[in-house]
Amino acid sequence: MGFSSFLGRVLFAPLFILTAWQMFNEFDANGGPISKELIPKLTVVKKNLSSKLGVALPDIDARQFIATIIFLKGVGGILFVFGSTFGSFLLLLHLAITTPLLYDFYNYRPGKPKYNQLLNDFLLNTALFGALLFFIGMKNSIPRSQLRKKTPKAKTV
Repeated sequence: MGFSSFLGRVLFAPLFILTAWQMFNEFDANGGPISKELIPKLTVVKKNLSSKLGVALPDIDARQFIATIIFLKGVGGILFVFGSTFGSFLLLLHLAITTPLLYDFYNYRPGKPKYNQLLNDFLLNTALFGALLFFIGMKNSIPRSQLRKKTPKAKTV
């Protein structure tokens, strides 16, 4: 169970680590290529939240937001490989923030190509969110004493 769990984490984490590395390499004074897609969506979210709350919200700096995404993905992915629950919480936070923001299929009509693509990506990230919740649940369901306790070897007669 130990090796297969580690292998599963090693196969799962590169999705986050490699995309964080790519975003880090593309990060520039404007935040990189993702900022072109992210800035209009952050503006819409800010406008909607301001109207719902009745309070003017401060501007969200896209460059700082992208740096936060890179941190959550990179550090969370590396910690997750080593079985850290904190790393999985960082990845959960990343998915909770970015999934409804980046994959806004709800702003498009069904049947349009963009709708199908965004819905597919939204569902993929929702499945990743569920997998991380499953990992946290399984990790917390095993008593700590059982994790550290080694089984004695059988004596031969």
